[in-house]
Amino acid sequence: MYKIRNIITLIIICNIITLNFNFVLADDDIDDENIEMDTLNVSADLSNEPEVNSRSAIIYDRKSKEIIWGKKENEKRKMASTTKIMTAIIILEKCNLNDTVIISKKAAGTGGSRLGLKVNDKVSVGDLLYGLLLVSGNDAAVALAEYTAGNIASFAELMNNKAKELKLENTNYITPHGLDSDEHYTTAYELAKMTDYALENTTFAKIVNTKSYTVTINGNPKKLSNTNELLGNLSGVNGVKTGFTNGANRCLVTSVNRKNMNIITVVLGADTKKFRTVDSVKLIEYAYSNYKNIEITDLINDKYSNWKETYGKKVVVNKGIQKNIETKLEDIEKKYITIKNGEEDDIYVQIDSIDSLEAPVQERIIIGKIKLFVNDEIKVTINIINDKKVEKMNVIDYYKKLLTNNFENMCEV
Repeated sequence: MYKIRNIITLIIICNIITLNFNFVLADDDIDDENIEMDTLNVSADLSNEPEVNSRSAIIYDRKSKEIIWGKKENEKRKMASTTKIMTAIIILEKCNLNDTVIISKKAAGTGGSRLGLKVNDKVSVGDLLYGLLLVSGNDAAVALAEYTAGNIASFAELMNNKAKELKLENTNYITPHGLDSDEHYTTAYELAKMTDYALENTTFAKIVNTKSYTVTINGNPKKLSNTNELLGNLSGVNGVKTGFTNGANRCLVTSVNRKNMNIITVVLGADTKKFRTVDSVKLIEYAYSNYKNIEITDLINDKYSNWKETYGKKVVVNKGIQKNIETKLEDIEKKYITIKNGEEDDIYVQIDSIDSLEAPVQERIIIGKIKLFVNDEIKVTINIINDKKVEKMNVIDYYKKLLTNNFENMCEV
């Protein structure tokens, strides 16, 4: 009886300690590797393409929307807690961050990395977002999903609808947290595109760029520290999200802004935390050592203006009430390209157009294209269109033209 009483007392004490312990289990706290940041200096020749341990990886430029470098970037893979990037997108677009959430039994019982929520805890949506993105709280993910959609399945439907809207064709969600499921996957490329979209939201960008933050649970403060080991330790890093499960291995999505170039790197399926960190640093340093953004709007507009003055007026409309058409350049949606250092002289523009049209000519039909090349590779194509409709001449128009021509001939005599 005495032993039983001691055991019960010990259990109660352990529970009290657990409830008051301010430590938050996060993705990579499951893995007890400690990363020494001074070991991350990349000593390899940065002019060579990087060799990485990660099964899938990408360098994605945000201005040009181009892939700078990739390794199996279109291969479907489990994504672990990088899932929470999409979870946050849904919350930010559908919820009031000041609303209060009461934590359910299901949310409180969710395993893996945790914010440390208990049944009936009261937390704001905004603080749950910090718990979701800084310490990768799976309990916060479930709480937010239930608050937004009622249950996990309905929230996953919202996630998949958003993926379709963003044209992510190789991405599918089952949960808001990313615990392993064969039907829960994405690709490095689509994860980069999704992150690019998420970072357009200033609240998301602010949260993932936060090193530490104090949330309030039931009116009590709790300090959180970001699991992203590169944040605050590598120049220009401003987010985004870590991830780890046994099925996905180590994952890391990173946003970096240096030298007027903003890139996103993604590594999926690294064997260890150190590998995912080193791989990410390799990709970042390779990109900034070898690539730059070039603004192309002025170049294209100048080339078009010159063409319009010399050749644009020579596009003839047969049987039209006007001899020539008015051309217009469609909007230049892609204003930047990414090139390797030294490729500036390899950029050139080519304009192709038709010589004549048969009336009637409708408005906004394509009559030519501007193509921008780098090393004979087409980087940008923009349509040249007819700006105004040209009607076909009728009998009266022909008669007027005949009279005008005769009058002009008489004047010349």
